[in-house]
Amino acid sequence: MISTVSTIVLFGLALAWFRTSKGPGRDAAMPRRRVGPALLSAALLLSTVLLASAASASEAELRIPDLSTVSFFGMTGHSLLVWGLLICILGMVFGFVQYTQIRNLPVHRAMREISELIWETCKTYLITQGKFLAILWAFIAAIMIVYFGFLLHFATIQVVIIVVFSIIGILGSYGVAWFGIRINTYANSRTAFAGLKGKPFPTMAIPLKSGMSVGMMLISVELVLMLFILLYVPGDYSGPCFVGFAIGESLGAAALRIAGGIFTKIADIGSDLMKIVFKIKEDDVRNPGVIADCTGDNAGDSVGPTADGFETYGVTGVALITFIVLAVPDMIVQVQLLVWIFVMRIGMIVTSALSYYVNGAIAKAKYGEASKFNFEHPLTSLVWLTSLISIGMTFVLSYLLVPELSGDTSLWWKLSAIITCGTIAGALIPELVKIFTSTNSGHVREVLTASREGGASLNILSGFVAGNFSAYWLGLAIIVLMAIGYAVSTAGLASIMAAPAIFAFGLIAFGFLGMGPVTIAVDSYGPVTDNAQSVYELSTIETLPDISEDIRKEFGFTPDFENAKMYLEENDGAGNTFKATAKPVLIGTAVVGATTLIFSIIQVLTKMFGGPAVSAGLSILNPVFLLGLVTGGTTIYWFTGASMQAVSTGAYRAVEFIKANINLDEGAEKASVADSKRVVEICTQYAQKGMWNIFLAVFFSTLAFACVNHYFFIGYLISIAVFGLFQAIFMANAGGAWDNAKKLVETELDMKGTELHAATVIGDTVGDPFKDTSSVAMNPIIKFTTLFGLLAVELAIELPVATSRIAAAAFFAVAIVFVWRSFYAMRIKVEEKA
Repeated sequence: MISTVSTIVLFGLALAWFRTSKGPGRDAAMPRRRVGPALLSAALLLSTVLLASAASASEAELRIPDLSTVSFFGMTGHSLLVWGLLICILGMVFGFVQYTQIRNLPVHRAMREISELIWETCKTYLITQGKFLAILWAFIAAIMIVYFGFLLHFATIQVVIIVVFSIIGILGSYGVAWFGIRINTYANSRTAFAGLKGKPFPTMAIPLKSGMSVGMMLISVELVLMLFILLYVPGDYSGPCFVGFAIGESLGAAALRIAGGIFTKIADIGSDLMKIVFKIKEDDVRNPGVIADCTGDNAGDSVGPTADGFETYGVTGVALITFIVLAVPDMIVQVQLLVWIFVMRIGMIVTSALSYYVNGAIAKAKYGEASKFNFEHPLTSLVWLTSLISIGMTFVLSYLLVPELSGDTSLWWKLSAIITCGTIAGALIPELVKIFTSTNSGHVREVLTASREGGASLNILSGFVAGNFSAYWLGLAIIVLMAIGYAVSTAGLASIMAAPAIFAFGLIAFGFLGMGPVTIAVDSYGPVTDNAQSVYELSTIETLPDISEDIRKEFGFTPDFENAKMYLEENDGAGNTFKATAKPVLIGTAVVGATTLIFSIIQVLTKMFGGPAVSAGLSILNPVFLLGLVTGGTTIYWFTGASMQAVSTGAYRAVEFIKANINLDEGAEKASVADSKRVVEICTQYAQKGMWNIFLAVFFSTLAFACVNHYFFIGYLISIAVFGLFQAIFMANAGGAWDNAKKLVETELDMKGTELHAATVIGDTVGDPFKDTSSVAMNPIIKFTTLFGLLAVELAIELPVATSRIAAAAFFAVAIVFVWRSFYAMRIKVEEKA
């Protein structure tokens, strides 16, 4: 074990040493000869100390009980979940059928060619990210081998199984991200073409169909993998396998979410600024940044959220499983609760599919032939319909599955009431978000009004106001619903478990996700509508020779170009709004779910040190715990700055290249493919460099703070969850307000190219990294740190105190190198005056 820890630190130090002399800011980097000896000396010192110590095995092993010991509906829990596994497979079939239907929709070849070009650049990005993920996984694998192989003395085959499931977790995140980006690149051109028919309904129905395909596939794959572990992995292995699986998918989500967020905003800002500099339209075909922008829409708004959503559902499930195994003493009740939770998760597939079809029939009858309607209305009705059906399903299934728990016949409805708090939040939070981000909201119109007289300055200030107010009101909503859940938990849950309030918070997070496929669907709606508008412009379909006659002969209708553009632009505003509504749901889930995982760490400490000692250690009077609370805030603000620094520098390089190579001469038709690919390369380069620095700083900081002191570490975890929640809500909704203020100028006011438009574009470029880079990545950062903390804190506890302190210092030294690199080695080079 000790040699492996030494290897991790040596590798990290060597890597930091090597990369210090590399990268975009190499002129500002520390010379290798200066930093190398110091880092190498620290590594050798650490190796010597670690090799002189020893570790004993921990007893903190999760053992899943035998599900066959309890009967439900005349069959064992195991048999019932096997039937549930079949439903999940049907959910995957549903997603694939939707995928096939979208792929087979009619589309003009000019639009199909653009969407395929976007797909090719997306595919290149995904392959590059896959290689990058493999390197990051090596770090996590090393820690898991140390923890399970050397600390817990698991047999080699057990360690291999756990590591394999971490790979499955990464491949799950990566695979659903690949599926999501592919169907979205089919749907974008089909949506753009459908608008030519002169009716707005198909331009809403196709992106929603695409989103439901992604949502159903994501949730179904997630559940198939988790059910496989639960049903077919032996109980002694299944608990650690769940943890390995969750860490793997969390790693995949963190990398894809952060890198995707950086990529998309480099491209977006680079493309948007050309509208001001050269007075050209948003998707001008002569702009080599436009294809990169379209790729970025998918990298940031499709790949990132899909991988993030996959991880969110998995980690929340693992948090609840861990809690039940650790906090519920009665084995029978453990089985009842585990089966109940998984049946509820399976039920969301059925309720979401039912709601989608019912809402679709109503929407088609109401809007199918309409020449104009508010695109937000059918999406809103889908969310609320799913929420109500999910609540009804929650009470019915709870009554049927757990009418009695340890002799108490009232707990079924109390548990249902707690989940309902989360389900209501999943519908209520989007409504609150729309107050601050919708094109119809007073806050967005205030941003627009302020821009008329105050230009970009008042535009930006008004967006800050909207973001801050949104954090207050959404925070209150989450607090109220958590308080209700806590109140219900005091009414009898203590008879079957320890810390029932923590379980209630975990169930609220579970309820947040109670309409999973629909939540993912409305989030995935945005990148399709955004790309559809771009595909329309890039195809130059209006200028093609004899295009009207061509479409009439091949597809049987006369195209309506003017209305098609209007529908696509208005629908993009709805997509912006609903992208914004999903973000607080995911970040709220991360924070509430992290609470449950933190409790799991506390349970481990309680078994080791006893309840009174742990209670004293977690007191606000303990200075170590208090210092941990303060430290978490520093990490959140560093992360915000580091992610935005990568966007700023990358956008600077992209703008520099585009301005030097854009061809606006008379007769110029479109940007060269080579120039477009070069912009994509710039975006990818800075996305990966930014992600590399951020991930390794988070990785080594987690190890360092776990080694400082376990109470310090718990304070740190609590702090990053709380700071991260409000920072993410503020940034996401401020960004949404700026984005849709610009959209109002472009659609409702039709004032493109004016000073007002320029002011709102500048505000939007500020909001872009706010809403799509820093804020959204808080979610996987919080969950990865908390999950990885389950392993890191036990690894640290097993070391002697002196060794632990030295390890903390060494790990922190490596972390600081990457924190340093995240700014000083990524900064925009300052031009020296002659």
